[in-house]
Amino acid sequence: MTAPGRLGVGVVGAGRVGAVLGSALRATGHAVVGASGISAATTERIATLLPGVPHLEVPEVVERAELVLLTVPDDALTELVEGLARLGAWQPGQIVVHTAGAHGTAVLEPARALGAIPLALHPAMTFTGTSLDLGRLVGCTFAVTAPAPVLPIGQALVVEIGGEPVVVAEEARPLYHAALAHGANHLVVLVAQAAQALAGAGVAEPHRVLGPLLTAALDGAVRASASIGEDPAGTAAAGVAVLTGPVVRGDAGTVAAHLRELTALAGREPRAADVPATYRALARATAARALAGGRIGTSSAQAVLDVLAEPEEDR
Repeated sequence: MTAPGRLGVGVVGAGRVGAVLGSALRATGHAVVGASGISAATTERIATLLPGVPHLEVPEVVERAELVLLTVPDDALTELVEGLARLGAWQPGQIVVHTAGAHGTAVLEPARALGAIPLALHPAMTFTGTSLDLGRLVGCTFAVTAPAPVLPIGQALVVEIGGEPVVVAEEARPLYHAALAHGANHLVVLVAQAAQALAGAGVAEPHRVLGPLLTAALDGAVRASASIGEDPAGTAAAGVAVLTGPVVRGDAGTVAAHLRELTALAGREPRAADVPATYRALARATAARALAGGRIGTSSAQAVLDVLAEPEEDR
């Protein structure tokens, strides 16, 4: 029996996200009544983060739970929800939560049609699948999407585990998720490319060079992004005040030298083959934003863009 106001939670897909969120809910007094997963890593996470919780098949987890936490890959979500609906597994009044960033609650319609309460909660953070993540949930933003009458349930669950709920409309979920993926995943690629270039320049420990520089740049960029919320019309120029480097100075010769060196690096190192194209794309975007924000004049911007034009053999 769970305490009054507490729920029996079932975790379907106890991977990096599911096991951590299940553990966080358990810490607030909810009872985790079952967890599913097929990999050896999942079994280990259940044992480590959810000790004593039975490892069950998916239908049994759903049968036991008052709150079902669906933490499966995005592309598996639709088939899972529909399959459980065909089995008649969803129960009236049961809370069904998924954590897929690009989906709202429409994907949960088969469960809702059987009386379940649909919620979409997406934490804007990366997960290691270890206890380290539990502390990082505090203050983490969660996108909350739900029908208006049950929206407070989703917000309350987020607040319970220390998160900050932000309401995202159903139709805006794909754009919301694209923004996060563009920022986080592409940042990882960008840092890796910069480290490769430094290693190619003979720097033995690239992370020591990049750490302070990129930390300061990221902090400045995030602070500058606050102006977007205050003035949505000014988004094209957001962050240009903290830009530095040859593009905003209009140093087309330096940009050309960068491209020559990065192209040579790509020729020597097959794993760096993507670096020149990334540099061109991001430098063009930098020039456009610098121009919109008044950091560079039209003629200087055009000189930089001419240098950044794709080579004829790539057109």
